[in-house]
Amino acid sequence: MALFTDHPVQPPDRSARAVGTGWVVLGIAMVIGLILAVTPSPYVIEKPGPVYNTIGTAEQDGKQVPLISISGEPVYPTEGSLDLLTVSLLGNPDNRPSWLTVAAAWLDPNQAVIPIESAFPPDVSTKQREEQSQAQMVNSQQDAIAAALTSLDYDYPTILSVVSLPGDSPAEGAIEAGDEVVSVNGEEVADITALRDALTRNGVDDAASIGIIRDGASETVQVTPVESGDAVVVGINVTSDYDFPFDVTIELDSVGGPSAGMMFALGIIDTLTSGFIQGGEDVAGTGTVNQAGEVGQIGGIRQKLIGADQSGADWFLAPADNCDEVTGHVPDGMTVFSVDTLDDALAALDAIRTGSDTDALEQCALG
Repeated sequence: MALFTDHPVQPPDRSARAVGTGWVVLGIAMVIGLILAVTPSPYVIEKPGPVYNTIGTAEQDGKQVPLISISGEPVYPTEGSLDLLTVSLLGNPDNRPSWLTVAAAWLDPNQAVIPIESAFPPDVSTKQREEQSQAQMVNSQQDAIAAALTSLDYDYPTILSVVSLPGDSPAEGAIEAGDEVVSVNGEEVADITALRDALTRNGVDDAASIGIIRDGASETVQVTPVESGDAVVVGINVTSDYDFPFDVTIELDSVGGPSAGMMFALGIIDTLTSGFIQGGEDVAGTGTVNQAGEVGQIGGIRQKLIGADQSGADWFLAPADNCDEVTGHVPDGMTVFSVDTLDDALAALDAIRTGSDTDALEQCALG
């Protein structure tokens, strides 16, 4: 029997069904977003850090003080800037950034995402890393002074001193804080670079004969080096003690690592030289430097380029070994010089000062 009605049959309400589906999708997205926001990632994030003018001032204990102070030798006025660059690191093994934070950093050209073990080697504790970073900065400042005075033809003696031994050091019982390191396998080591090179040549399979001076007496001890990251070490924190002919003080306690060395050396040279070595221009740069004036590779070069651009620098001094990371990432209007030595950096500054043709100098962007 058929049923009839005066009311038409209503079709399903598709708009209501679509709204319901939309709420479900939104809810799933919110859950995923919440998970990404609280789940730690295996990465840390590099950002451009503060910029410091080595021939200027910085805040120390609530007041502005010169980054470089020299007493006992004539000094000269400076002009413009010789900026050192830093990189800020977001995250550490105890407080890793979330996946959501990392995803945002991936989309930001001013930031770099790197594996956490690249910044925090698993065999180095946070305390050890902080101690090493601070020791590197102190050493780099002393090496910068040494490089500057060597460039200016000053004479001074050098002592390589042990300041401490980290935990589980292979040198425990053989080398003590206060010892002076003078040789490795009979080869004289006059600075930290020479010590590292000698240990690298020795390798980790055989014991190294370390010549030391303790309480004025010379002796030789046997220590088998180990690998720490990419380095071969004997587990000692050392510093180069130079007997400089006058006092040079660098005031910058808030920055760790060795990458400011070259710019400190240039700041010291400018302070001890009449006129302005860069013609009063704003120049930024980065790179380690040793007593011989050799400029070494550093990390975070792209973030430092961004920091230099944001500070208004048109000129940048980059270690030659970093050029492959620089090419293709040079900010518009900036010239990046490739430097192997402090003399290369001084040649670039002289070209800037005199308005010479800088295209004749090595530049990262030009290969």
